[in-house]
Parts: sequence; structure tokens; C-alpha cells
Amino acid sequence: MENVVQATNLGRRFGRRWAVARLDLSVGADERLLVIGPNGCGKTTLLKVLSTLLPPSQGDVEWFGHTDNVRGRIGLMGHDPGVYEDLSAVDNLRVFARIGGTSDTDITRLLRTVGLDDRPDTVARYSAGMRRRLALAFLLQKQPQLALLDEPFAQMDPGGIAQVSSAIQALPGAVVIASHQVQHAAPLCTRAILMDEGQIRWSGPAKQAEAAWRALHKERGDL
Repeated sequence: MENVVQATNLGRRFGRRWAVARLDLSVGADERLLVIGPNGCGKTTLLKVLSTLLPPSQGDVEWFGHTDNVRGRIGLMGHDPGVYEDLSAVDNLRVFARIGGTSDTDITRLLRTVGLDDRPDTVARYSAGMRRRLALAFLLQKQPQLALLDEPFAQMDPGGIAQVSSAIQALPGAVVIASHQVQHAAPLCTRAILMDEGQIRWSGPAKQAEAAWRALHKERGDL
């Protein structure tokens, strides 16, 4: 089966600073990939390029074997949940269904999956973690063939982490998770890469990601 993503010599710079540099990466269909690394290593930039929100400054990226008309097959959960604060969770998903051309018949089930089915109030009253769970419900509704999640466990309590983990497991297709919280993300993934200064420093099984992360910290003198 074709790779969902194939990036070759990928680079993205902002002014003179290369956030991602000379990176080669492939993501297979149905693969679960964890991206780890220190702040500023290029994780978020990589996800934005893979989502087509940012064009690369150098190199090539192919999605699903080509480069055209791919955005509808990709879903991104970024730092900004992108929700309508004056609407309820149900109405947010209804609006998203109309915009995205997806079904709104399973809204209650989707909200139950992320633990928001008992919240009829407007999103303005939600915590930051609840808003991120609603953003994850958007991805579940869209059913993307490539789901990109940037720090999905940020600002979550233990109950929220459990619900988000369950929802991520329900996502179809390939999933790429960028996260500092390796202990929560690694069990959901099969493979991991460690980025530093825009490049891949290590690649291996996700179950070894925490050890690789600690080794980099020790090398940098952080431990």
C-alpha cells in the first residue's frame, strides 16, 4: 500500500532560521507515528507542512502518492482548537458537518467518545482541555486518512487524557502525534522519531521513545 506521506529533503525556514532542515520522512497507511523533541525543534512546523498549511521552503512532499487535492483527506488538531465559543458542542459539530460536507447523524456518539455529551452549555464556558477534546471530535467526524495532532494531551486532567487516548485509538488511517508527554503518546504509536534543531536525530519503536528522549536531555545537559 502507498505511503500516506513521503517527504524528501524537506525544509522550512522563517527568515534565516531553518525550523525544519533536510528531513526525509515517510508515513505508511494506518501507521501511528510519534514525533518528540525539545521546544523549538520543529515539531509544530513539520505538522503544519504535512497538513499543507505551510509550503516547504525546499524539498518535496507527496501525500497519497501525489500532491494535488489532498487537503480534504487530512485533518489537523493544532494549538488553536478553532471552535465557535458562542455555540454548544453539538452546534459546533453541526456547523462543521455543513462546512466539511460530513454527516451530523452521530454527533451524540462523537461527543460521548470525547466526554462532552453531557455539556449543553456554550463552548465559552469550557476549559482549555475541553476545547481540545471538542477539536478532536471534529477529527473523528471528518474521518481523515491522515490525522495530525499537535500536543493533544496539553492542559488535560487524568480523565481527559484517558478520553483523548481512547478517541485517538478510534481515528482511522494514519496518525501523527507531536507531543512532549511521551508517557501518554507512546502507547498509542508504533514508531517514533526524535527531532532536534529541525532534523531527525533518532528513529525507532515508540516504546523506546522515552529512553531516546532522556538520552537527548542528558546530552544537552538538561538532566
